[in-house]
Amino acid sequence: MKRILFIISIFLYVCESAAIAQEQLQNEIQQIADKYKAIGVAYAVVKDNKIVYDGAVGYQNVAAGIPLDAEKSLFRIASISKSFTATAIMQLVEQGKISLDDDFGDLIGFPIRNPLYPDKVITLRMVLSHTSSINDSNGYFDLAVINPSTNNNWKNSYSKNEPGSTYDYCNLNFNMTGAVLERLTGQRFDGYIKDQILSPIGIYGGYCVDSLDNNRFAQLYAYENNTFEIQPSAYNPRSEEIKNYQLGRSTPVFSPTGGMKISAVDLAKYMQMHMNYGKSDKHRIISKESALTMQTKISDKEGYGLGLRQVTDFIPGIVMVGHTGSAYGLYSTMFFSPADKYGIVVITNGCIPTYTDGKVDLLREIANLLYSRIIQQ
Repeated sequence: MKRILFIISIFLYVCESAAIAQEQLQNEIQQIADKYKAIGVAYAVVKDNKIVYDGAVGYQNVAAGIPLDAEKSLFRIASISKSFTATAIMQLVEQGKISLDDDFGDLIGFPIRNPLYPDKVITLRMVLSHTSSINDSNGYFDLAVINPSTNNNWKNSYSKNEPGSTYDYCNLNFNMTGAVLERLTGQRFDGYIKDQILSPIGIYGGYCVDSLDNNRFAQLYAYENNTFEIQPSAYNPRSEEIKNYQLGRSTPVFSPTGGMKISAVDLAKYMQMHMNYGKSDKHRIISKESALTMQTKISDKEGYGLGLRQVTDFIPGIVMVGHTGSAYGLYSTMFFSPADKYGIVVITNGCIPTYTDGKVDLLREIANLLYSRIIQQ
């Protein structure tokens, strides 16, 4: 009997110590959030290939007093969305419907040629790796801006760099890629992503605002003119645009470059799929070869592959793969180690942003805290 009581007391002590440690960690996260006046921060940690910790501080909606929830609150995660688009394209590559070295003009249905290098083919691989020499000078929410037959200023959509030679980050690249996906599959972009990526993994989210529960959207707050401004346009309904939708042309309505809406926990599940080189539980989303292609850097300086990039400065000295996002006051980050099977997701729906080496300090500090307290333990 004494032995049983001793074991119980040890168990209760361990549970109490763990609870105290988690409370302390939560308090430290809150202190970092307060330092940058964050509206809210949600986070999830994968260790040993399992989601071992998640949580949130702050608000999903300040005026309504709704607290942020790492599992339920949906964020428009901005440019991390590009990796979903690239993943979908890799599925078509595996099916033999497309090649990464195809002429992108043939795929999109109008000429894609830098006027300074008219004989240089701009390939799908260049578009997915931001080495296409295409830029966002004409905007990126209308494919007509780069089509010679619809815009007299189409040449402004190209930089002076030779295609394939230089990394030039460009949102238009991925909105065009989403259109290519529709042309090849005959399916609307948002529906394809849901059917072929989200549903097999067991994720709630998507690119179509109208198909999601708007009570779960994390309101976004941009810090402008020394105050926080609500950004309702981040979740504008698209029902009117969808009425006259044209496959392969209207695609930017869903923003393949930045329009995914998802929770921190579900983003961590998606991250696990890439961490496991394309496999999620019983479902293989892409092949290991495709996953490695996405994760392998094309540009040494920027570390960008195809919709994913390698970094060594997020957790100092540690090679990780992932992406960041920023739009409408939101800042998001998703980085993982395929070799060691861990990763971190951190998202804020508004803060006073400061940067170190191009990374948002709020996200970096919280990620490094989670790394030291969860992953390294």
